[in-house]
Amino acid sequence: METSDARSRRGASSNRNRPRFLTTALAVLALGSMDVVHAQVVDAPQRGMHAVDAADPRVGTAPLDRQALIGNAPPPGELLYSGLTSPGARLPHSATEAAPVNVNLDLSYPMGVGTPYYYTNPTMIGFTGGGGSTYGGNAEPMVMPVVGDWTVPPAYTPSYYDKAHEKASPGYYSVNLDTFHTRVELTATQRTSLMRFTFPASHRSNVIVNLRRQGGHVEVVGDRTIRGVAADKPRENDTDGPWFVAEFSRPFVAFGTFRASRGSEDWGLGDKDVQAERRIVSGSYAGAYVTFDTKAGEQVLVRIAHGHSAEEAEQRLRAEDPDGDFERVHNQARASWTRLFDRVEVTGGTPKQRMLFYSTLFQSFASPRLVARKGERFTDSNGQVRVAEHDRYGPVPFWDTGRNQIVLLMLLEPQVVQDIMRSELDMARERGYMNTSFHGDHAVLLYDGAWQRGIPFDYAGAYTYLRKNATDPKGPRHYLDEYAKNGWIADIVPPGNPSPPYAGGKAGVATTLEYAWDDHALADVARRLGKADDARMFLRRAASYRNVFDPSTGFMRGKTADGQWIAPFDPGEPYYNFMMKEASGWSTLWLVPHDVQGLIDLLGGRAAFNAKLDAFFSTPYQPKGICRDCTGMIGQYVQGNQPDQQAAYLYAWSGQPWKTQALTRRILAELYGSDASGYGFPGMDDQGSTSSWYVLSAMGFYPVDPSSPDYILGSPIFDRVRLHMGNGKVFEIIARNNSARNVYIQSAMLNGKRWTKPWFSHADIANGATLVLTMGPEPNKAWGADPHDAPPSMSVHQQ
Repeated sequence: METSDARSRRGASSNRNRPRFLTTALAVLALGSMDVVHAQVVDAPQRGMHAVDAADPRVGTAPLDRQALIGNAPPPGELLYSGLTSPGARLPHSATEAAPVNVNLDLSYPMGVGTPYYYTNPTMIGFTGGGGSTYGGNAEPMVMPVVGDWTVPPAYTPSYYDKAHEKASPGYYSVNLDTFHTRVELTATQRTSLMRFTFPASHRSNVIVNLRRQGGHVEVVGDRTIRGVAADKPRENDTDGPWFVAEFSRPFVAFGTFRASRGSEDWGLGDKDVQAERRIVSGSYAGAYVTFDTKAGEQVLVRIAHGHSAEEAEQRLRAEDPDGDFERVHNQARASWTRLFDRVEVTGGTPKQRMLFYSTLFQSFASPRLVARKGERFTDSNGQVRVAEHDRYGPVPFWDTGRNQIVLLMLLEPQVVQDIMRSELDMARERGYMNTSFHGDHAVLLYDGAWQRGIPFDYAGAYTYLRKNATDPKGPRHYLDEYAKNGWIADIVPPGNPSPPYAGGKAGVATTLEYAWDDHALADVARRLGKADDARMFLRRAASYRNVFDPSTGFMRGKTADGQWIAPFDPGEPYYNFMMKEASGWSTLWLVPHDVQGLIDLLGGRAAFNAKLDAFFSTPYQPKGICRDCTGMIGQYVQGNQPDQQAAYLYAWSGQPWKTQALTRRILAELYGSDASGYGFPGMDDQGSTSSWYVLSAMGFYPVDPSSPDYILGSPIFDRVRLHMGNGKVFEIIARNNSARNVYIQSAMLNGKRWTKPWFSHADIANGATLVLTMGPEPNKAWGADPHDAPPSMSVHQQ
């Protein structure tokens, strides 16, 4: 889930040069802009290769490196956003991850969230053994094999590592620590992390285990075990519990404990408290070291589990990993990912495209995290220990994955979605309100979308809390009184220049738009439940987005409390929380997924809408302010953040779906993996959101509004996609004559019948379907252009 300091946004200047997009973007596409050569991608044979073998979890750990795609980020002295994914070993939806750490978060906070790994960093400082952290760099404990001398944290003892010998696959990671001539391998079960260290010949083969800055309590038990408990760890980042047990496969010959000296918690070298043979220690950076006498090639296995007590951690260790068999656990993890990946078969495309597809599919299952299996004990939102009545999941990051990834889960894992909805409803009952995230209230998108896709649930029970969120001013919808009274949320004019981004505002424009979107979905749920009065109320509120549209500028624009437009106003500036949410006026304009036709009407009809959208994708990005995670640029468009990620698909409503086909191909090619490493990502992945955009778009469709049952067609990069849906049916997409040049849909057939719509509904594919697209090098401007073929919208197209 994003944090308010982790994100920003921007846009660019004016509305000029509108037609240039058609010639520039499409010409670039025709020249084969997607055929970038990547040294990391090997053109291996496609046949005989499992889908899981194509995935590389390092995708999303590197920044884009072409200036034209980066915009003006980052600010001086900061790292460029890299997607902020983790290449660690984990299972789908697992809260436990064994991850490499090459970013010293104890001494720096380079990108707003605690990401553990930044591809370009040349040294490794340790490995984390689980801990359920949203971003693995904050997980505990830190574990590092060191041969010879070592340094207490926060300095740590880094090692160089050779990228050529680094390997990552779903459920497995390995790296050679060249400084220590030691090999590290990681794998995981649902509850345990396994680390295998292959040491050189040495009398001082050490393993350092420590808590982070806030510290806690650590104890050496016997000659094989270290256990501890972290102090003051936030519950929402700790689904596995604050206690850990680390058990070694062989006895250590020496040991000791350490901590930061009191009053010097932020210092390492020269300010330390290290004592040999001391077994118990408490304090900041509390940790222990153990030493082995090894021959060349000897291995030490460390098994780590977490719990809400030491006993619970030990029970989980015995239950899931009774014998410490690394290969068995690795094979089980691989098999788990294989079962998932084999449900999405793709044929055709390039090796690089298949690698990116299955790598982003891997990252798409980063959330929500499984807290407890049915029948297991867990700690609920109020700190009470309970037994799970169903698989219990942690909170959905609704502002991010609620826009796209949750629909991917509905297609592939409807039973998991049921348990996610049950978990969210349980948390609502525990807390009194439904979970929200950021400036929206998007839990309703999950429930409405699932209902429209036929997933059974107690929707009346969920509605009680969804409605409470939307009507109780004491609830989690900020500024609800103002929104309900005025139909919009005001902002102040901040002192001085609001750019660089101003973080203290209400994001009144964006919040108004997000609430209107939520209210449209809530009106649909109310209607389905027979609550006609509620449905009318929420439908009326769903039109509130119109109250922040300024016809004099043609943009959504902030208002002061007295209803005056905020000035000065530049739609190309990233206002962050001032009017917009991590976005510019350009980006925020398109944030009306539930009523695209209404937005078309506000902008003056189809022709004016298309001209504005063309300008959006072609106007140079030249803001004064810096938006940290605004990378992945095409004109004013920002792929690296959520507010405008649906914009390329909006041509389906305005009669020019061929532009969507060209744009989605271009985004897939230029904004993912186009850097020298082949792993580059725009902005932040946000627990699977930006990855899910790739997965869905690469298959050829996207849910612009996840609360609706509709999917908007783009341009599939594969010749054939077979989606084995969670209900046992198969949805197949066949793209005839498909290639890097043939990106345009010439005609379509759905289940053997002519199809002229640039979209389809879930009902069209729910019982299995075959969609055949005939592709070509030039756009068929007539296909999908008829207003009657446009996707549904809250507003009805007027003839």
